[in-house]
Amino acid sequence: MAKVRGRRLQKKKEEEEFKPEEQVSTYNDSNYEQDDDQPDGQKQVFFGVLDREELEYFKQAESTLSMDAFETPEEQHQFIISVIEEAKGKELKLVTSQICSKLMERIILAANDIQLKTIFKAFNGFFYGLSCHKYASHVLETLLVRSAALVEKEFLTPSFDEEGQSAEDYEDLGTMENLFLFMLNEFKPHLKEMINHQYSSHVLRLLILILSSKNLPSSTKSNSTLRSKKSKIARKMIDIKDNQDFDKAYQTPESFKLALREMLSELYGSFTNGAKKSEITQTMVTKFREFCVDKVASPVIQLIIQVEGIFDRDRSFWRLVFSTSEEKDPKEESFMEYLLSDPVGSHFLQSMIESGRLKYVERLYKLYMKDRIVKLAKRDTTGSFIVQTLLKTLKDRDVKHILDDVVPELSILLNSNMDFGTTIINSSIKQENYLRDDIISQLVQKYYSSSDKNILESCLLLSSSTLGNTRGDWPTAEERRRSLFLEELIDYDDKFLKITIESMLGLPEERFLQMCYHGVFSHVVEHVLDPKRVDTIMRKRLLNILCRDSVNLSCNAYGSHIMDKLWTFTAKLTLYKERIAGELSKESEKVKNSIYGKQVWKNWNLELYFRKKWDWKKLIKEQDLEIFPDSKPLQPKTKEELESRKPSHKRGRYDREGNYIKGDNNSFKKSRR
Repeated sequence: MAKVRGRRLQKKKEEEEFKPEEQVSTYNDSNYEQDDDQPDGQKQVFFGVLDREELEYFKQAESTLSMDAFETPEEQHQFIISVIEEAKGKELKLVTSQICSKLMERIILAANDIQLKTIFKAFNGFFYGLSCHKYASHVLETLLVRSAALVEKEFLTPSFDEEGQSAEDYEDLGTMENLFLFMLNEFKPHLKEMINHQYSSHVLRLLILILSSKNLPSSTKSNSTLRSKKSKIARKMIDIKDNQDFDKAYQTPESFKLALREMLSELYGSFTNGAKKSEITQTMVTKFREFCVDKVASPVIQLIIQVEGIFDRDRSFWRLVFSTSEEKDPKEESFMEYLLSDPVGSHFLQSMIESGRLKYVERLYKLYMKDRIVKLAKRDTTGSFIVQTLLKTLKDRDVKHILDDVVPELSILLNSNMDFGTTIINSSIKQENYLRDDIISQLVQKYYSSSDKNILESCLLLSSSTLGNTRGDWPTAEERRRSLFLEELIDYDDKFLKITIESMLGLPEERFLQMCYHGVFSHVVEHVLDPKRVDTIMRKRLLNILCRDSVNLSCNAYGSHIMDKLWTFTAKLTLYKERIAGELSKESEKVKNSIYGKQVWKNWNLELYFRKKWDWKKLIKEQDLEIFPDSKPLQPKTKEELESRKPSHKRGRYDREGNYIKGDNNSFKKSRR
């Protein structure tokens, strides 16, 4: 019978089962491992794994911090101190663990300045390796944002005291400026590799933003430019909230600008092999252009070209991408064609148009885009966005030329890109309502033609929307986009306001009221409730429907906003105002017990209506005069006028001069016959 090693085999088996998947490594003599998420050929440093007891402790600590069950801030502070003390010497293992990296982020977000510096120093010598790691790179981004805030704090108030810590303790750690510059020295030999690295490229972008004193975007907002869509969703799921240091720009010392200049100079040299500008070959240009359309590298190149103008008037990186000659270049023309037809390339070109010098942008427009604007505008996912960016950037003469080309095709262009309509409207307004009538005609033809007399259906697509469904679906992003566009049309011209109201009144009443309870379409209803722009007849027709459900509207999250608007919408229509106030008063308990109804009750001044109705009516008259100042109230008559209007007790006739002719009433009647 074969001998089996019981205890050692069992222990090994338990360890393999216990280790999380992300921590099972292929460690070898070079201390590097291949990660499936890494780009081909790129390896990352292996920092080891935590043992069973350590991992259990830090998992529990992460759970405690995420629940935030501390009774006082002091209790949380003491807990963080104990965790940091326990983590000493294990920081690199923690940040490369999927679970424990979240703990490190939470600690960094809550740490004070000395704790922040202590953590920063623990990473010295390993910053590049951490930036290339799937989990550690996120921790590093959080650390860099908080460090940028501390750099500004020290820069503006060099002698501040940190939460009772002695000056000696604080100074022993060094200034954040020096720590930051020391870290940059670690990155310098790897800058070119970082540009197209899946994780490290995000860290590089953040470094450039900090060094150039640009806004540091939030890690969770939908419009954040730093993190990928997947990363933002994941961050919301693990519920790590940014603190007050995010979404801000920070003042930095002059040494940071010098460091940025040196960093970009080294990057430029790595792409040109140190050649002079006159010696740059087409091969170098082609290789750099490949980075410009690379999915990972392109955002970094865009940012570099945006900030290089701070210290480089020649715009070296721009000239590496585009020529400055006034004539077409065949290689550049083929590159431009790729940019105009590729999703990544079109984003890059948009950024270049927004951040480039106007004379450079005009050159690209005249050489490669001017003669085919309509064709580009019909490219849904690429060229149409380029044309929109040109409308926002070019001079008035060129903008008018583009409008001349695209306005006749506007109704067709809106089929695939509704945002194009917004850009056209804004450009027309900016050019003193250039082609306004033509634009209105095209929009009416598109959304209110003879075949479809309901702009709510043609623009909002009500029949296929989430309106009135029983599944409880949330409003979609497409519905929100369409609603915003219709609101812009309503603001643009009263014609769209009128046809929107006509479309609302053309709906079944139940369908119209459903719009008032919808998270997106209720905003459209709100938008038409303007007493100065809607005539009295239309106002009364709308109010006849809305008044019937005023109590339920008041108690609804979206309907309550409509009820607030009705306070002004009923100006000069006192009977409707009193009707709504009466309905709310009848069910005052229901309204007051609702968090939304309580606000409507306050905005309608219904306590005054209950107790001093005369004062409430006086308030209404004052509001009417405020909204319609031209409608003057009836002035009281003078005493003489009142006396002259009193009925006379004398009966008889008067001659043409007004003199009384004596006679009884019967004689007066006879004379009348």
